[in-house]
Amino acid sequence: MSCRGLFLTFEGPEGSGKTTQSALLARRLEDAGHRILAIREPGGTAVGEALRDVLLNHPGQPLDVRAETLIFAAARAQLVTEVLKPALDQGRIVLCDRFADSTLAYQGFGHRQDLSLLRPMIEYATGGLEPSLRIFLDIPPADGLARCRTEEHKDARNRLAHAGTREWNRMDALDLSFHQRVYEGYLELAGQDPERWLTVDAKEGPAAVHARIWDGVSVLLPNAAEAVV
Repeated sequence: MSCRGLFLTFEGPEGSGKTTQSALLARRLEDAGHRILAIREPGGTAVGEALRDVLLNHPGQPLDVRAETLIFAAARAQLVTEVLKPALDQGRIVLCDRFADSTLAYQGFGHRQDLSLLRPMIEYATGGLEPSLRIFLDIPPADGLARCRTEEHKDARNRLAHAGTREWNRMDALDLSFHQRVYEGYLELAGQDPERWLTVDAKEGPAAVHARIWDGVSVLLPNAAEAVV
């Protein structure tokens, strides 16, 4: 699939800071005059947000891992058709908090599903759309989960006043061995195609991480003057 825009995805284990870094990069790109769209996955469409609620907050019978994988794929297909491809065809810079590589890491490596079965499904759901660059925020799972717990404690008062300050979900309930497999999966994926992955040490402070991301992204940017409407 050929698009005129720039498609950047943020990948990483729980607590890696994807949401924070996506917001920082979006702000800097906007300040530089670029037209951007920042979205998250699953979500970004009415269908995707409804499926996100099923995936992350399913209160009843545990989801079969195949059902979970197919729901992610359905949300992604809708996102590509309704949001991503139109934005990229308009020449915008799209920042996406997770994309197809999360399926390989979580449902593939984490849940031990066959990657050779997942890849054609991803190709079908995305219509062949691939990121221009995948930004991998590298943090060991124990450190990332500890960061999540620290943030939960720090924001507890806010969550009482504003439900959903940080979205608890089923992934939080999985054990450390699952998250370790996910992390090792990300390392393997990034190592297989280093030119299309920007690996950043996410244990540093937000400003330092952002600086490293900017160094890797800025070389890909179109001229800011051309990006201004």
